[in-house]
Amino acid sequence: MLNKVILIGRLTKEPDLRYTTSGIAVAKFTLAVDRRFSKDREKEADFIDIVVWQKQAETCANYLGKGRLVAVEGRLQIRSYDDSQGIRRKAAEVVAENVRFLDRAKESGAVAGENQGYGSEIGFNEDDIPF
Repeated sequence: MLNKVILIGRLTKEPDLRYTTSGIAVAKFTLAVDRRFSKDREKEADFIDIVVWQKQAETCANYLGKGRLVAVEGRLQIRSYDDSQGIRRKAAEVVAENVRFLDRAKESGAVAGENQGYGSEIGFNEDDIPF
């Protein structure tokens, strides 16, 4: 069986970093991924929830922000939960195994229009995750 997802998109807001009761870091963020084709030639995007664990979660929370371009490699996870009215719901999310930063953070003194370093080698791979 194979469950592998690769996405490139931009964060819609700052990552939300929390810790489990046992002290394990978990960060969540939403990635806006452009669709390749649209009916009216208008840009369309899918908004995909991403979950990152452990040290990589802390790194994402410290260095990523709204609008940052990232590549996410991971697996699709579907989970069920009961909402506040007791109705059974399903949520789809990508559990990231590898998050690669594809641009650099804008520095406070950066000049408008300056190249922000697309394709930089800042990022982390699965060898960096202590599982």
